[in-house]
Amino acid sequence: MSDDDAATQERLTRWRLVLGSGDADGVRSGGEPIALSAEDAARDGVLGELYDADRRRGLGGSQPRVARWLGDIRGYFPSSVVRIMQADAMDRLGLREMLLEPEMLTAVQPDIHLVSTLIGLGSVIPEASKATARAVVRQVTDELQERLRAQTVQAVTGALDRSARTRRPRPADIDWNRTIAANLQHYLPEHRTVVPERLVGHARRRTQVQREIILCIDQSGSMAESVVFSSVFGAVLASLPAVRTRLVVFDTTVVDLTEELDDPVDVLFGVQLGGGTDINGALAYCQSQITQPTDTVLVLISDLYEGGIAEEMLRRARSIVGSGATMVALLALSDSGKPSYDAQHAAQLAGIGVPAFACTPDLFPDLMATAIERRDITAWAASNGIATPPEGEAS
Repeated sequence: MSDDDAATQERLTRWRLVLGSGDADGVRSGGEPIALSAEDAARDGVLGELYDADRRRGLGGSQPRVARWLGDIRGYFPSSVVRIMQADAMDRLGLREMLLEPEMLTAVQPDIHLVSTLIGLGSVIPEASKATARAVVRQVTDELQERLRAQTVQAVTGALDRSARTRRPRPADIDWNRTIAANLQHYLPEHRTVVPERLVGHARRRTQVQREIILCIDQSGSMAESVVFSSVFGAVLASLPAVRTRLVVFDTTVVDLTEELDDPVDVLFGVQLGGGTDINGALAYCQSQITQPTDTVLVLISDLYEGGIAEEMLRRARSIVGSGATMVALLALSDSGKPSYDAQHAAQLAGIGVPAFACTPDLFPDLMATAIERRDITAWAASNGIATPPEGEAS
């Protein structure tokens, strides 16, 4: 078989797998239906069980059969495809209920979507499954912490150091490299030296808290991924001695999970996804926890679908900004693309000085550095290609 023939055969085989079996797919080679190799036939089988199955019947009620199917797809497809099929299977085949059993959890490839599902089912997971569920969640949160910790620590500590710079440092605190760079125009060739007119250095390092960060997280069902990432970032920030971090989750009630921050798994299993939304009530609680407004960064993570009185929410936000605190509204903290959110509320918050936009986890550390240094957050978002809603008038 020539290279061209092989390429054609591969392309037709892919179409055959995409379209499924039966005469309706119309995929033929030389007038005959495409013949599948044994491996491709196996792939076709697991695809058919998912996408050709009756939604009410699916893979049936047999947990071992579903577990085998989950194992098969990991063998036949790359991880990126497996995750898509798992997500589809949860909806099409009723796996949300089946995941309540330990045998199922050990067969699923852990990812953030599975963690989102598990924390959504947290209150009804059988006791026998809880240890397995926690192990799955811990695997994912550990991987996320490994990915995000170094960048977060570097960005936040760097911002704190820059904020502490002074032009009147004590001799021991002079940053000579920066001082020389700032005074190169005063180089004296005959003396082969720089005569500094401006010293650059750091103020004495303070052992006390330099910034207070409050993560205020909407735990409605649509915010599941944001809750997962927030718990990971909360744990990282809480490990920094110069930052006091508080993590608050809310629906129609407010729960302070700060005491659980050292373990994201405890945070996630303390969350109850779903229910209504009272953003104003959550902001009221967070405002009561602010002791040093000019050193406080309040991050509201919500789609802004307020179930309470929106005017009160906006007045509360205006009061927080007016006190000198830095506040930002993240419409989502996830990698899942453009979120659904209340555009009117986002615009109204922007109009009172609360930038509102979605942020990916990889950009979040730099966002926190920008907020800590009290730089223009809206300008930062624009420089990173992040769309922000137009400012609107608050009531």
